[in-house]
Amino acid sequence: MSNKYEFIIAKEDVKKRLDVFLAENLQESRSFLQKGILEGWIKVNGAVVKPNYKLKAEDYILVDVPPPPEPSIAPENIPLDIIFEDDDILVVNKPRGMVVYPAPGNFSGTLINAVLFHTKNLSVRSGLLRPGIVHRLDKDTSGAIVLAKTDKAHMSLSKQFKNREVTKVYQALVWGNVREDKATINAPIGRHMVKRTKMQVTSKSSRDAITHFKVIERFEGFTLLEITIETGRTHQIRVHMQYIGHPVVADPVYSRKKPPFNIKGQALHAYKLGFYHPRTGKYIEFTAPMPDDMNSILEILRKEKMGE
Repeated sequence: MSNKYEFIIAKEDVKKRLDVFLAENLQESRSFLQKGILEGWIKVNGAVVKPNYKLKAEDYILVDVPPPPEPSIAPENIPLDIIFEDDDILVVNKPRGMVVYPAPGNFSGTLINAVLFHTKNLSVRSGLLRPGIVHRLDKDTSGAIVLAKTDKAHMSLSKQFKNREVTKVYQALVWGNVREDKATINAPIGRHMVKRTKMQVTSKSSRDAITHFKVIERFEGFTLLEITIETGRTHQIRVHMQYIGHPVVADPVYSRKKPPFNIKGQALHAYKLGFYHPRTGKYIEFTAPMPDDMNSILEILRKEKMGE
């Protein structure tokens, strides 16, 4: 709906209710228009009237819709696992199940809600709804994520991510026995042509995606991988693992198998993040401990492998 409308009442509309007339001419619900009349942003001859006001010839109606309120992010007292912090950056070990930043329909319980309770000093170069955000992790991927506290830090980190100067290393438990000890997947990723919330390996409307992996440990029916990504495409690791026939365990989107473990969300953890400090230029690297549920699963698999 546009912001402003004007009407001058003709003879054929005399004695119509104001809300009925507006509903006919603006294709808006009567309840919405009644709200506007009562709140005073719909006036007749410059005066506030009631929704059942009966129109008269030559009445002048002004509809001046106020802009929607700017959404705000409320700080929330949610525990944070802070790995490192100084005046420029904040590195956090994000838990699985936490969305990184607010979006329509989801303005609470996010990492940003938690961070804003901890500090108000965040860059806004990514917008007011994504303060400090330089990169992201999927909701159900745990691990290390860096936030920029200043615009200078944001510019430096964004440039490093763009130029592929950031070290991003993950740990993933995948289905099956991965035969290669190490390999590289170089396969472009684009949005799924039918299911638009999914990604897929495709040559159409895609971007290059490069994933390196090496085997850390093999189990009966599962493999623990260390995965390094050169690019940062949406769902990259999850899509590439499915592409080679070894989807990430418990991935709700890219794996149809139900795991024999108690885990919510994919067994994927961003355990190492390295970059050049925005102020000093010194290379720094941080590791995030693997979450307890993934550790518990590995303990079970190791015992099974030993025949215990």
